[in-house]
Amino acid sequence: MRRALSFLTLLGGPAPPDPSTFVWFPVVGVLVGSAVGGAWRGAGEIWAPPVAAALALLVDAVLTGGLHLDGLADSGDGLLPAMPTERRLAVMADPRIGAFGAITLVVVILARYAALVVAPASVWVVAGLWCASRAAVAVVALTVRYAREDGLASAFLPRPTAAVGSGVTLAVAVAVLGLAIALPLMLTSRAGAGAIAIIAELAVIAGITVLAVRRVGGYTGDVLGAQVVLGETAGLLALAARW
Repeated sequence: MRRALSFLTLLGGPAPPDPSTFVWFPVVGVLVGSAVGGAWRGAGEIWAPPVAAALALLVDAVLTGGLHLDGLADSGDGLLPAMPTERRLAVMADPRIGAFGAITLVVVILARYAALVVAPASVWVVAGLWCASRAAVAVVALTVRYAREDGLASAFLPRPTAAVGSGVTLAVAVAVLGLAIALPLMLTSRAGAGAIAIIAELAVIAGITVLAVRRVGGYTGDVLGAQVVLGETAGLLALAARW
């Protein structure tokens, strides 16, 4: 648990991750999502929806240290423009943000903000979305090739002595755990919208996985961060739709 908190948030202190850390990703997602959803709902009792939405985004950025947003910007710079694979990976490793990354970041933050302004505030629905996004990226990391020889996410890779198929087995366990936690939370209010939201979230994460495999040959830590943010955004937009 501490390792997952350390990797996904500013909490937990220094704790090097390993493959087993993925089991705790859905749990950390619930905790972070509950805090974000609580801020959204609580602030809505005091301020107008635009202020409540801004405070919810602030809580999310503070708890995660902006890690996922940074991954989103880097992925925008590396995956969207036309360039060779080696150049894409180099661009994503560059701490500077380019035009594609900046535009992607601004557009996605505006979309998240707009969705939170319009959608009915719900602590549990946000907790479910945040849980599912982290469970999904854990499954991606356990089943898709890592695109770099080393990097931040390389600490999660199974050791050479690990049993064949252990990654898939762990991925199934994480997926089952994530769905077992997220689905009931998503269906607590407006069950139809909640179901569509989680489907939209997982579809977007799957689409980004396909794009990353085609563009850089697999996933990177930045891609995982982008998947978390874009998956959650798709879910929030689905919740805000006029069904």
